[in-house]
Amino acid sequence: MTASDEPRPPRLIATDLDGTLVRGDGTISDRTRSAVLAAQQAGSVFVMVTARPPRWLHDLADLVGEHGVAIVANGAILYDVVRRRPIRTRMIDPAVALEVAQAIRAEIPEVEFAIERSDRYGQEPTYRNYWPTPENTLVAAVEELLSEPAAKLLVRHPSWHPDDLLARIAPVVGERVTASHSGGHSLVEISASGVSKAAMLADFAATQGISAAESIAFGDSINDLPMLAWAGTSYGVANAHAEVLAIVDEVCASNDEDGVAAVLEELFQPLN
Repeated sequence: MTASDEPRPPRLIATDLDGTLVRGDGTISDRTRSAVLAAQQAGSVFVMVTARPPRWLHDLADLVGEHGVAIVANGAILYDVVRRRPIRTRMIDPAVALEVAQAIRAEIPEVEFAIERSDRYGQEPTYRNYWPTPENTLVAAVEELLSEPAAKLLVRHPSWHPDDLLARIAPVVGERVTASHSGGHSLVEISASGVSKAAMLADFAATQGISAAESIAFGDSINDLPMLAWAGTSYGVANAHAEVLAIVDEVCASNDEDGVAAVLEELFQPLN
């Protein structure tokens, strides 16, 4: 095999965070950080593609690379992590969001709602939040929560598995919005119609002059499926949802075993 015949490292690396790059204890290991930075130094573009809201990316600013951005809220927001401002957004129309919320509650009365905007989190008074509540949280009825465009409508059930909740919600909302989940506690996440990690990632890659064939992606949950299908090579971590493991090109070690780092080390080792 000549040098020109050897596999080329990917020009773009896209990865989910929680359950994929991030360990179960909420940390990113030193090994993973080193592997990401080495890939960037070798010339690859690294981008985090996550369901997280913008405020949960600020502690990871050292990983965003020269472009300075991340794709957040399941693809609803292209976010400048360094300057802490949205660059591009695709929000749910308030009238559509309220119509959908009312339809879901009619079908499943015990659900609770919350919302993520680009700059604020809001929730119904009864909503159970598993994370620290931001200081400027809007606590209000769903009608007020959805009086402005939202990046995500969060639907939580007291006990159902997210697969079961999504299966019940999907036929209710139809194509009016995009419903998915990221493995959270009894939680389904709703975005505007056509919004996905893949759609915003494809737009971002185009701005970098990079094709899907030149890209790799890592994921673990249902909301990662479109991104994994888009990338030229897809990786599922060993702890991934069964639907992810069924469609990816490769399976790597789990998030707690630094699976993403292991792949990057192998791909970029010849360049070191």
